[in-house]
Amino acid sequence: IEVMEGLIKADNRIFSEPEHYIAVSELADSSVNLVVRLWARREDYGGIKSDFMRAVKEAFDAHGIEIPFPQRVIHRAAD
Repeated sequence: IEVMEGLIKADNRIFSEPEHYIAVSELADSSVNLVVRLWARREDYGGIKSDFMRAVKEAFDAHGIEIPFPQRVIHRAAD
């Protein structure tokens, strides 16, 4: 959440008022899901969403935060 906070503050297209909202929305099987609510001009929405998603991935990588992906382990029965 702190990484995302920094990205939000760095993007001058995102309004500081009303305040943005970031929260854990679900503790899922293979992930911790977050919800992010930002305030901006309607015409900036598409660009902000795309840019923010890319920036989050790059910032998470830089901070060593991994995005988990579901994994399945298959064991072969002994003969």
